[in-house]
Amino acid sequence: MTPPRARSWGRKGVTPVVRVRGRGSGRVSMAGLACYKPGKRSRMFYSVREYRGRKGEPKGIGWRDLRDLLVRAHIQLGGPIVLVWDNLRMHLAEPMREFIAAHANWLTVFQLPSYTPDLNPQEGIWSLVKRDIGNLAAADLGQITRAVKRKLKMVQYRPEVINGCLAGTGLALDA
Repeated sequence: MTPPRARSWGRKGVTPVVRVRGRGSGRVSMAGLACYKPGKRSRMFYSVREYRGRKGEPKGIGWRDLRDLLVRAHIQLGGPIVLVWDNLRMHLAEPMREFIAAHANWLTVFQLPSYTPDLNPQEGIWSLVKRDIGNLAAADLGQITRAVKRKLKMVQYRPEVINGCLAGTGLALDA
């Protein structure tokens, strides 16, 4: 459980020290959708998964989790989805492509060019989450998970922050 590092304030000449346990005890994986529609409030859907290193436990977000996230967004939004995403391996998996083809009536997918995080508004949201937990000295993995979920919930209820992440890409919605 290597903690994320961020800058901190300290007395001149005295380096601030954040003590954490050195053993690895897992990781937290996140997946999310930033949803935009002209004239409507911006929305965000997310999924968080812990990996504790147990036998048979998934190591992170898989294609089934992405599928479930898309289905949940479709049900809650009540309409078709135009999905723009990067070239993450799970996005390109064969079962995911089959799911997209089977649901072409409500799901249209556009791939971003290889490695273009500056065009992905969700990257701005991940940046906000990581900045919030930057100097967190967590006692266990559950504390990190709670901090991540708390920050994602805060962003979810602030559509102006989600809009700001879209504005940060330089992209715009046309009505």
